Amino acid sequence: MGKTTAAATLRRFGVPVFDADRVVHHLLESGGGAVEQVSTAFSHVRGKSGGIDRGLLGQRVFGDPAALDRLERILHPMVAAAEKRFLAHARARHQPLAVLDIPLLFETGGERRCDYVLVVSAPAFIQRQRVLRRPGMTEIRLAAILEKQMPDSEKRRRADFVVATGSGRHLTLRRLRAIVRLLHGNRSSIPSRGRARDRRRPARW
Repeated sequence: MGKTTAAATLRRFGVPVFDADRVVHHLLESGGGAVEQVSTAFSHVRGKSGGIDRGLLGQRVFGDPAALDRLERILHPMVAAAEKRFLAHARARHQPLAVLDIPLLFETGGERRCDYVLVVSAPAFIQRQRVLRRPGMTEIRLAAILEKQMPDSEKRRRADFVVATGSGRHLTLRRLRAIVRLLHGNRSSIPSRGRARDRRRPARW
């Protein structure tokens, strides 16, 4: 959908961004905090470098809900702890905004931790083109990923801000900059998730 590009753009604007996927990568690389637990729970997934071979691990959990649940019970508490440290650091530096870049946010109830949710969205055919360009991605894997996700229409309905990313990076950049400026200047006038609001009308950019 363009989430990675949007997160990189927000960093360029000086907004601190917590990247949950990157944290998981660090936890699984050589010396990472999750290596021992994961290698104990899943045999033969350790790579030559000493870290977890994410390709082998993916093969073990792909299509196996019980295995995926076992993995998530190892990783999720570690990611949550890293998120708390990130937010504490941003708060200590008096950052007016901080972003959590989290996959499956609505699906896991993560929106309850946020004041606002921004959803980036693109037409289905563009999403498919982008995803299938990734190394190792197949139609079968894409179908499995989409099956786990909430439909894009529902995510857009629940969001506070929706940014379309199918019309070029320049337009996406302008829309993101406008949202950052809006929140910097008028947060007190924009109802957050802790206050009453009409969820059926997200701001579209």
